[in-house]
Amino acid sequence: MFGLSNPQRFMRFTGPLTPVLWTAAAVLLAVGTWLSFTVPADYQQGDTVRIMFVHVPAASLGLGAYAALGVSSFFALVFRHALADAAARAAALPGAAFTALALFTGSLWGQPMWGTWWVWDARLTSVLVLFLFYLGYMALRASIDDEQKGARAAAVLGLVGLINLPIVKFSVDWWNTLHQPASFLTPGASGLDPVYLPPFLTMLAAYGVLFAALWLTAIRTEIRRRRVLTLRARKALEA
Repeated sequence: MFGLSNPQRFMRFTGPLTPVLWTAAAVLLAVGTWLSFTVPADYQQGDTVRIMFVHVPAASLGLGAYAALGVSSFFALVFRHALADAAARAAALPGAAFTALALFTGSLWGQPMWGTWWVWDARLTSVLVLFLFYLGYMALRASIDDEQKGARAAAVLGLVGLINLPIVKFSVDWWNTLHQPASFLTPGASGLDPVYLPPFLTMLAAYGVLFAALWLTAIRTEIRRRRVLTLRARKALEA
């Protein structure tokens, strides 16, 4: 697996894998969407329960993408590995998109359930902070002309943001919040009804595969971009 840290090997390995992931993501999303609209409405939440099939996977991938960004930032900062830096940069935009989707769908669910679009709840606030870390990471990289200095500064910010991940995860346990605790691991009367498991698991898998496809595609694009910049720099020196 460590052999994939070589950009050329990475490109060879992910070349045929990437279209497979895109195809799998499309199929899973189609099946998951169909399942989401065929399950019965919840006896308490009504049709708003269907928002869960988008909200929970989006929130999970928002956390997972930032974990990937943070770990990649660590290897980029400590070992100065160019591919790790490319991986961190590639994870930022999809992660921000998933987190924004989680915030948006959470508000859609909260309005009929809580009677408000937003509350400064520990879970909601920590997810908003996560989204701001994503925006800060991308803005910091874009604001520094020297790519190496920008990458190092963004890597430090990426590592700092890892502190927020356990806060997001355990906020419903550490504080008294409106947001419900995790119900997937507690099936039954107080957890997720088994009838909702097929669409939930399918959409969770779909979002995971979609992120993998987006991430690999973005890494490959970043590698190509850096190759072009290197070739231009060499031609400028030769001229």
